Amino acid sequence: MTRKSRRLALIAAALAVIGCAVGLGLFAMKDSLSLFLTPAEIAQKNVRAGTRVRLGGLVEAGSVHRADDRLTFAVTDGTKSVMVDCLGACFGNVPDLFHEGQGVVVEGVFSGEGRLAGDQILAKHDERYMPREVVESLKKQGRWQEGANAK
Repeated sequence: MTRKSRRLALIAAALAVIGCAVGLGLFAMKDSLSLFLTPAEIAQKNVRAGTRVRLGGLVEAGSVHRADDRLTFAVTDGTKSVMVDCLGACFGNVPDLFHEGQGVVVEGVFSGEGRLAGDQILAKHDERYMPREVVESLKKQGRWQEGANAK
């Protein structure tokens, strides 16, 4: 084997090892690449208690309840709902744009009772924003109205 062919074999082997490492890394992270999960996806995937998730959907009408230092509400995608409890710092950092019928993404820890202990709430940016997955779910159900403003 000549010096040039040994060098090419070494480079090919190194590229193969790097390719395998990248492939394994992407495979391991495939579930964490999602920006958020909808309530239906949480039910479908049987998310375990103690798992940190981002939940996205619409704030269900009539579900927002405020107490002294507690905010509870339901997030829905039209098929399933997940109750969210916000305490402490999360309660103090509720965006001004947060209200019923609006798009929201909540980050927190999923509990064993099917509730989310939220620690961060991200509300919609403007009146036309809604997560793409929620729009697709509403269109499948026939509940989507193009250009309608939910207030």
